[in-house]
Amino acid sequence: MRDQISKHRKIILFVIVSIVMVGCASQPVSTSWDPPGFFMGVVHGFCILFSLIGSIFTDVRIYAFPNSGGWYDLGYFIGAAMFLGGGGASAS
Repeated sequence: MRDQISKHRKIILFVIVSIVMVGCASQPVSTSWDPPGFFMGVVHGFCILFSLIGSIFTDVRIYAFPNSGGWYDLGYFIGAAMFLGGGGASAS
């Protein structure tokens, strides 16, 4: 019984600390008047591997901020799926 209470306390403490840390997260201030949209998301998603390698050695992001929101995300997903094979390569 005592171990179970201790386990619940650890879980509750972990959740509280996680919420506090997420509450401190912030994004850079937007300075762009024309954020990238769907087609730039496709391009950025297609270049995901090169951007990841570049981000290791330089100050390059693999995901554009600010962006136009859901349409950029959809384009990014489609571009990454095209470059990485999309799961269809393992179907056969």
